[in-house]
This record gives sequence, structure tokens and C-alpha cells, in this order.
Amino acid sequence: MGAFLFGLSYIYEKNQTMVKISAHIGKTNYITEIKGSHTIIADEPTEKGGGNQGMNPGELLASSLASCSLITMQMYAQRKAWDLAAAHVEISYEHDMKENTATMIKHITLTGNLDDAQRQRLKYFAGKCPVHRILEKAVNIESFLTDAV
Repeated sequence: MGAFLFGLSYIYEKNQTMVKISAHIGKTNYITEIKGSHTIIADEPTEKGGGNQGMNPGELLASSLASCSLITMQMYAQRKAWDLAAAHVEISYEHDMKENTATMIKHITLTGNLDDAQRQRLKYFAGKCPVHRILEKAVNIESFLTDAV
């Protein structure tokens, strides 16, 4: 069984999710092509020497949280047959490079015929989306060098 998360394919296997993407950068400053089931471009703004052709990595991280929160709330509202007409999420975050800590703030706006209990339940489930859960826990990252083909 497969699904899509932010344009990148993933599969479910015994409560685990496997995501596989590839990214490539050439000689043009910072323009990075990222491929999954779709292709997107990451870049840096011109004031940092980039070409400003795509979101920077921090914006991609924040957009993953925003989109995952929105999709999770919409799925839950649809299952409950609630009148969620629209939802909007804004993410802001600060990364303290010296302390190597980050704080993300998520503002959620819901429109539709929803009572307070439904609104609170949707907010709760926004915090249960897979990206939110990954970000609030430690992530193990293993890096390996491979030979070019």
C-alpha cells in the first residue's frame, strides 16, 4: 500500500514508513534537484549566492510540517464528516546555531461549521501528523560515502 507525502513516495510496513529521495547538485551555486515521485528545486536566495529558484532547505522543512499537518487534519475531518471548509497553517521557527536548538511555532486557522471541541480535536491531530512526530523526537542520521558510477 502506498501514499504520497509532499510529493515523495513512501510505503507503510508494520507501522514504519520508508521514504527514499535523491538529490543532486552540480556546479551552479546551490541549485539542488530533488527527486521522489516528483521533482522539486531547492536553492538559496541571491543574497546568499544562490539563484533563488526554489525554497531553501529550512523552508522545505517548515513546509513539510505545514503540509503534513493540513493533510492530517483534512483526512480526520473527512472521516468524521465534519464541515472543514478550509485550513491554513503558518510555521515560523528559529534555529539557535550556537546552542544547536530550534523552536517551531505552528499557527492553525480553521474555517467551516466546527464547534470548539471539533476545532480542538483537529489541532490535536495536527500534532500527530508523521512529520510533527518525527521533528519532536530525535532523528538518527547515518551518512555513508559511495563511489560515483
